[in-house]
Amino acid sequence: MQAIIASTSTVHGSSYLEYLLPVLKTHFEDVDEVLFIPFARPGGISHQEYTLKASEGLKTCVETVKGVHQFEDMQKAILEAKAIFVGGGNTFLLVKQLHELNLMNPLKTSILNGARYLGTSAGSNICGLTMQTTNDMPIVYPPSFNTLGLLNFNINPHYLDPDTNSTHKGETRETRIKEFLTYNSTIVVGLREGSWIKIDNKDVTLEGDLPAVIFKSQKQPYQLAPSSHLKF
Repeated sequence: MQAIIASTSTVHGSSYLEYLLPVLKTHFEDVDEVLFIPFARPGGISHQEYTLKASEGLKTCVETVKGVHQFEDMQKAILEAKAIFVGGGNTFLLVKQLHELNLMNPLKTSILNGARYLGTSAGSNICGLTMQTTNDMPIVYPPSFNTLGLLNFNINPHYLDPDTNSTHKGETRETRIKEFLTYNSTIVVGLREGSWIKIDNKDVTLEGDLPAVIFKSQKQPYQLAPSSHLKF
């Protein structure tokens, strides 16, 4: 299994996927075509427009990017793909689409069988056991919160630290994750923007320049340094 699971597609001051390009050139080194799954974006941009954006972002890495929506048999397209990219957007919408189109299991099978995977934001959320630690609003109702389970923990992309100087009195990201852990025992990795998780066969490591925040039930959160192994 080979996967890049990134907190975000775009960091401040750079273009789409730009900060990941050095990694992606190696990740997709022997790949000519990437299958893009554009189902996370709600309105405002079509599947084809989103696929074109993905193609532009990956143009220095691969020759072709095709949207899965272009195929009559999407399950077959996923199972035969050598590389797959699931873009960001709304995780509720993405998970609803993957379940209702019966694509969740073929996607997992394809990745486990060696398809190179790239996920950003919502596409990273689905790599955990469930999507329950997403930051997104439930704009639609998926049949299940269960996701790919490539990792034995959940991800919180775009993780933001509490701002001690802020006058905002609403819940912080840390508070929301602790609320989740009141009713669930799943470990949560708060993945800051600019960081990503790399799966290389059985090795799972934190990459990028920033530490992640690890949340466990009934324990205080702690920082995990870049290049550390994520083994729970």
